[in-house]
Amino acid sequence: MARARFSHSIDALKAIASDALAHARQRGASACEAEASEGYGQNVTVRKNEVETIEYNRDKSLAVTVYVGKRKGHASTADFAPRAMRDTVEAALTIARFTAADDCAGLADPEELASEPKELDLFHPWELPVERAIEIAKSCEAAAFRLDKRITNSEGASVSCQQWHFALGNSHGFMQGFPTSRHVLSCAVIAAEDGRMQRDDWYVSQRSAQDLAQPEAVGDYAGRRALARLASRKIPTVQAPVLFEAPTASDLLGTFVSAVSGGNLYRKASFLLDSLGTQVLSPLVNIVERPHLRRGHASSWFDNEGVATRDREVVKDGVLRGYFLGSYSARKLGMKTTGSAGGNHNLILEGGGLDLPGLIRTMGRGLLVTELMGFGINLVTGDYSRGAAGYWVEGGEIRHPVEEVTIAGNLRDMFRSIAAVGNDALSRGSRTTGSILVEGMTIAGN
Repeated sequence: MARARFSHSIDALKAIASDALAHARQRGASACEAEASEGYGQNVTVRKNEVETIEYNRDKSLAVTVYVGKRKGHASTADFAPRAMRDTVEAALTIARFTAADDCAGLADPEELASEPKELDLFHPWELPVERAIEIAKSCEAAAFRLDKRITNSEGASVSCQQWHFALGNSHGFMQGFPTSRHVLSCAVIAAEDGRMQRDDWYVSQRSAQDLAQPEAVGDYAGRRALARLASRKIPTVQAPVLFEAPTASDLLGTFVSAVSGGNLYRKASFLLDSLGTQVLSPLVNIVERPHLRRGHASSWFDNEGVATRDREVVKDGVLRGYFLGSYSARKLGMKTTGSAGGNHNLILEGGGLDLPGLIRTMGRGLLVTELMGFGINLVTGDYSRGAAGYWVEGGEIRHPVEEVTIAGNLRDMFRSIAAVGNDALSRGSRTTGSILVEGMTIAGN
């Protein structure tokens, strides 16, 4: 393993957080939480075989949350000096004393806090010389240009390597932390023919650089995606099935997570209010959360409040079995936290037996969506309307690329009419899903 280049050890971060907690209690906080973190990395981008940017980052932060009774205050600083720490605590206390009391405010309950550390293999620092990073980015972009003379331009190829670690503690006695890393390789290119241009991209992200796809493979795939979109055209307005390719299916899964997350539920800003234990998706759908996957994109053995994370079934045979709740939203709803402060952890939509070509054959006729645009989602009503691009399918085969269409429906109906989930699983951020086939939507074109 490459050597980490942090300026502070994990023990030093714990000491800084502990000092902040002690000062907060001394100055009158009835409860408090502190997180000290540090990170470093670099990003290199090339465009048309020339170096576009070289960026280095080194960051640190101390964030302090205090409670004075049921009043909450929060402040942060990028200075670890004792004077800055004390000033940050004082700022948080001042805010708390001028904040309205909230009966649901407070730390996570002590019995919910994580107590058994887990080794999840999340830290793989990448000692990447900038000269080598430039070579990787150039080879990635060059693979796209080699494909076809119709690849005429580029938005760039980038290589990013990031490492960070943190210590989180609170006045219940919790104090834990660990290092993590994330490395990304991306490419975006433009294809042109007969005066028309199309753009597409691809990226891969992993905890370890050894798990990244080859740069040439990333550039080649980005180029093929751009070329395939040439000669795109509009289609007449029609009611037809829509197949969300895995990257756009991840976006659809994210919308579902938002609809069953605590903040939207207690604010009554979700169309899935009071849906626990009811059929909200097709009986074909199973969604699980696996926070402890080794090298997982969103793995952690505790959430942003220190609450222990656990494997759970979120949806079983289309029935919703669990929300996504932090301590505050759980109290607002009269429920228990699900260890979801800060978001979900490795949410997996389990796939069926068909790959993407198999799903296309199953759909027969309809739209394969490879890109979504705009933000036409109303979580209160479930109304869904977004710009889209992709490919028209007829007779179980792709016939031509499609652009400038809008797909519309209601999320409640869309979720229940999922006809298949592909086995072409793709992990993007905290979610993993294959392509999703929805039986019928309005596709608005000419």
